[in-house]
Amino acid sequence: MKAFIIDSYKPKDGGRIAEMPVPETGEHDVLVQVYATGINPLDNKIMKGEFKLVLPYRLPLILGNDVAGVIAQVGSRVRKFKVGDEVYARPDKGRIGTFAEYIAMHEDDVAIKPSSLTMEEAASLPLVALTAWQVLVEKADLKKGQKVFIQAGSGGLGTIAIQLAKHLGATVATTTSTENVNMVKRLGADVVIDYKKENFEDKLRDYDVVLNSQDAKMLEKSLSVLRPGGKLISVSGPPDPAFAGETGLSWMLKVVMFLLSYNIRKKAKRKRVSYAFVFMRAQGAQLGKITELVNAGIIRPLVEKIWGFEAIRDALAYVESGRTKGKVVVKIK
Repeated sequence: MKAFIIDSYKPKDGGRIAEMPVPETGEHDVLVQVYATGINPLDNKIMKGEFKLVLPYRLPLILGNDVAGVIAQVGSRVRKFKVGDEVYARPDKGRIGTFAEYIAMHEDDVAIKPSSLTMEEAASLPLVALTAWQVLVEKADLKKGQKVFIQAGSGGLGTIAIQLAKHLGATVATTTSTENVNMVKRLGADVVIDYKKENFEDKLRDYDVVLNSQDAKMLEKSLSVLRPGGKLISVSGPPDPAFAGETGLSWMLKVVMFLLSYNIRKKAKRKRVSYAFVFMRAQGAQLGKITELVNAGIIRPLVEKIWGFEAIRDALAYVESGRTKGKVVVKIK
């Protein structure tokens, strides 16, 4: 099968399309013929080697963390799916590889594709929708009437997180550029900060939750907008000791995570707020709940561009530029 692989970690211009064997299907696995895959900033970070300490992949590695397609084969103990089912998923972090014609995944990581979406639209959702769910529902326990600040509202994660937060009954503030202000308002944002004209830390106060997806500077500024008892939750780091414990890292890496997050945890404590890092995990059951929201019209994906498989390096470079509105998708079949 054709696949986009990396042979080594490179800061840029890495990866190539190559012939790879079709993955073996375990007894609890489904083999999915990939119709489309979403491109995420995570793909570029993995390609550069930014996660090689906590995600020690064996090279050559097939990249890719979002998939929509059709089940071509099922393992002997699979009970949830059958050949021919249209599905979508974010594979487990140890079994990525959606930039290919086929991928094998554990059935627990897979969900039936929303009937209201095309394959390309469905492929844009799993990673960002599960991230939004695990931050806002699981970690933040966001309630009706609370206030949440979601950074970068026009990005892949932001566009979905805004819609989910509104469904949960929260007041939503976000940041975006001038040209995207009306777009994020249509998604449901109540307070929109044009970062080209204003600083969010000057405008927002007494928020219950912040979803941070940007750099360390923005992370620290976010402390000032939270009320005492508020929650600062980051998907862009730094990892904290809780994350190290959850992922079973070595004692040395646990020390590294402790040191990396020490300053922000100390500053959060002074502000009487909490800090947590979330690295999204595969979860088919949660994705099934997201399917229900999509089919009900509560959440809708925003796909900016669809690229062909041969142009996948261009798609990765475009996402790396940080100019995307919603998601970028690559059509495989």
